Amino acid sequence: MDSVLIASAASGLALALRGLGRRPGTSGTRGRSVPPLVALAVTTALIYVNQVLFTVYVLRVHGGDASFIARYLPAGWFDLATHNPVLRSLGRVLPAPELLAPSVLRVQAFLELPFVLTAFATVVRWFDADLYRRIARSALLPLASVSYTVVFCLVEWDLRNPFTNDDLVIRALSGVITPLFLARWAARDEGASRAAASVRGLLLFIGSLGALGVLVLVVYDTALLYNLGRLGERLPVAMVAGAALIGLRRAAARPPGPPAAGLSSAFVRQVLRHWLTLFFVPALALRYAIMFGTPQLAAAAGLLTAAAAVVLAGRDVTVASGGGRRLALVLAGRAGCAVLAGSVAAYGAAALTPRSYYELTLLSSAAAFLVTGVVVCGLLDLRDPECSAGP
Repeated sequence: MDSVLIASAASGLALALRGLGRRPGTSGTRGRSVPPLVALAVTTALIYVNQVLFTVYVLRVHGGDASFIARYLPAGWFDLATHNPVLRSLGRVLPAPELLAPSVLRVQAFLELPFVLTAFATVVRWFDADLYRRIARSALLPLASVSYTVVFCLVEWDLRNPFTNDDLVIRALSGVITPLFLARWAARDEGASRAAASVRGLLLFIGSLGALGVLVLVVYDTALLYNLGRLGERLPVAMVAGAALIGLRRAAARPPGPPAAGLSSAFVRQVLRHWLTLFFVPALALRYAIMFGTPQLAAAAGLLTAAAAVVLAGRDVTVASGGGRRLALVLAGRAGCAVLAGSVAAYGAAALTPRSYYELTLLSSAAAFLVTGVVVCGLLDLRDPECSAGP
């Protein structure tokens, strides 16, 4: 896993620095485009349909006992909804339940990659539709697909079970098919969404990212770990996150405010733009290296990615503003204040977050860091409006 992380981070950084911005925004390809959010929703629906079929299979073929597969996997899996009356009724009427055997791990082995890729693509398209098209039509997409597939296969092999060989083949097939469809849809995409370089625009994007992150964690907990029995408990959280996401995206679709952006806000937007590009390839390797590799190496790779994004953003904003050393020093001072305040907020959020999945702690602390940092940047811009971001 450590080797995959190093290779993914290095190759992603090298490709991201090789003129990704020089690609045209659209290709003019005719045909229907599928927005990544729609593809994500369809993939999520298929994952839950598979959970229903798996539950029926366990009820009818194994008498409601999932130990035939649960004994091969860690604790925390297979909290099934076998006592749900609707699922039990469905199980009684579905014919030939033995044909549902592929619902045991194999269907999910195909769907996990499109779930992850379409979630990331959705976030990028919210931030900047042109950036989404450029990434999806560059070498970053197939490289990310290879990296994610290798990571999934390594985890699969570490958790070996009777279905592992089938799953490895299925994951390889998904690794070929998924990026082909995403690239085709991106080539036909004509969206113009773009997060504004303002406190309002950045907070709307960060809020959308956080709400989607909560929904992804709910899917992970209730479906990807075969814990459909937890769905009722998690449903209120998912409904609140879904309602918040709808409201945030509607607000983001409204016409933006004044076009002028402060120096710090423009810098934050450029940091996010570069970070989304640089993080795309090593994202999954970073996530799994914490559990299946060396956590210190994962932290170092994550910090390197963030540092590269900061350096590139500082260069972009300084050049666009036509400033020199003085402007760079002002920007560095403001960024330092924002990072310090954001770090304090992140530490507090991490301390207050209930201990369950570490991804939940990471999500809450990252959200606190970003929100606090953006607000501090906005306040600093108001205090010294003479230093603007330029045209």
